[in-house]
Amino acid sequence: MASTYKPETPSRSEKQSPAGGNCSAVDVTLRVLLFAASLSAVVVMVTSKETKLVALAVPPFSIRVPSKFTYSPAFIYFVVALSIAIVYSFITTLVSLSVMAKRVSPKLYLLLLAFWDVVMLGLVGSATGASTAVAYIGLKGNNHTGWSEICSVYGKYCRHIGSASAVALVASILLILLSVLSTYSLYKRVRD
Repeated sequence: MASTYKPETPSRSEKQSPAGGNCSAVDVTLRVLLFAASLSAVVVMVTSKETKLVALAVPPFSIRVPSKFTYSPAFIYFVVALSIAIVYSFITTLVSLSVMAKRVSPKLYLLLLAFWDVVMLGLVGSATGASTAVAYIGLKGNNHTGWSEICSVYGKYCRHIGSASAVALVASILLILLSVLSTYSLYKRVRD
């Protein structure tokens, strides 16, 4: 005897697409990586200091000259911008987890994150560009303006600055991926 039981098919709004679940997991993963990259860049930049004994024009005399990240406004901006990115990534990771647990509206969340991800990309990208430009001048100097390179004297300091800028570039790339993912996820939700 054949059964007449037909399982209920979920409505379109109740269907959980595997891509939506995967997007949420990727979103959380990228936000955690953004937190780690931003934190690493800030820690490396803040610990960049070195003091060297520099000879004066008068041969027997020399003085100790320190070099710190606080001596450059571009590096201070870098630390502030990436500190904001740390807080942002922490908060948005919690929000992403709430969306995965279905505690907040996904459409509103995705719209806000698509906007704020782009704003954070602008902030982190500009800070990365500013610090990299100053680091490049420290590495190569500029003969036209008379700025001499300092990395031959402050090698450890320059390695810290270069490393922090490289990790911040990774954070910028993560923010690009988050912007694309947020926009794509929003598009899929609105289209459905």
